Amino acid sequence: MTTQQKSSIVSTSSFAASRPMRYLNTLQRLQLSGQLLFTEPKGQQWIFHLDQGKLIYATGGIHPVRRWQRNVAFHCPQIVANSSAIKRDLASVEFTNYWDYQLLELWVKQEKITLQQATSIIHSATVDILFDVGQASNVTHQFKPTSLLSNRLVAIDLIKAIADVEPLWQAWHNASLGNYSPNQAPTIKQPDQLKQNSSPEVYETLTKFLDGKQSLRDLAVQRKWDLVEIGRSLLPYLELGWVELINIPNLPIPVSPTPTIPGKSGAIAPSAPGKQIANSTKPLVACVDDSQWVTQMMERLITTAGYRFLAIDNSIRAIPILLGRKPDLIFLDLVMPNVNGYELCTQLRKLSCFRTTPIVILTGNDGATERIRSKLVGASDFLTKPLNAANLLKVLHKYISC
Repeated sequence: MTTQQKSSIVSTSSFAASRPMRYLNTLQRLQLSGQLLFTEPKGQQWIFHLDQGKLIYATGGIHPVRRWQRNVAFHCPQIVANSSAIKRDLASVEFTNYWDYQLLELWVKQEKITLQQATSIIHSATVDILFDVGQASNVTHQFKPTSLLSNRLVAIDLIKAIADVEPLWQAWHNASLGNYSPNQAPTIKQPDQLKQNSSPEVYETLTKFLDGKQSLRDLAVQRKWDLVEIGRSLLPYLELGWVELINIPNLPIPVSPTPTIPGKSGAIAPSAPGKQIANSTKPLVACVDDSQWVTQMMERLITTAGYRFLAIDNSIRAIPILLGRKPDLIFLDLVMPNVNGYELCTQLRKLSCFRTTPIVILTGNDGATERIRSKLVGASDFLTKPLNAANLLKVLHKYISC
């Protein structure tokens, strides 16, 4: 783990006393309804949907899809066993509007899972997310009195959920693991040293599970191991440098077999089967965003609407790639490592080929300051995260057409 990664993680003796947890406590006591967004400096964001102070659903963070699939597999193994049914069900949900929550709603309605199973999935996700928010440093918050979730499957007591996380938090820090994240994956860095100083049985076990593909949380759930015990058992190897924890990507969003496009009512209607968006004459839309989750959602919607799509996940490499492809419309994430959206927009506007290209800033903060600064750096428009299908397509059609 690098020094930079370690510095972004907070160590505190009291989880419930941290600022984000105290703020959640306040929202519950005030019985507020709406959407709460926690954002850390590097742009990672967690989203809480509240109804009268109770939690309806939480998502976001570094591994939203990985976390969702992990919890579904644990609490509803009968669902995971039928992957073709999941793909069919995906065709009936609005993909860009919390598809994961919509699937839980659908499965409860169809009696494929029980309400208790759905509650367990949401509660497990909440525990992970609360822990991660507590680990992050310099977290800012924004509360919006509206939520994209209109239905309520469950109502989780946030104060109780915070109390449920407290023992795990304390145990994690008491085990000297505060500088590590359970979202990281263990991998063997020095196999020769490890083999020479371990019994054959221990070495075989370590090589089997420390493949750098499964996070500590994945291993804990899949193997029914205690998360803290996994971390504690690996700590000596981590300190010796024989094993390391690495960042791994989120899993890809499940794709339904039937592509969809927005209908007149804003619902999702199937497109013509087998239609390929490969025509080089179609307008090209580029998105510079380090979140694979965001770019996958945008690609699905934009290509289905008839446009070509270009995803760029590295802001440093963005300008050379954009110069080579010259897209007709550019989306820029505001918060990215190394070069943020404001800086990138300013640089693009200095280039003659991009002086009139529509550039839209993507951000989780829908404030007047952000909108004004976006205009000052030359942005054409401003779109708020989490992305909404109708708003995205409205901006798309405003600037270009097939």
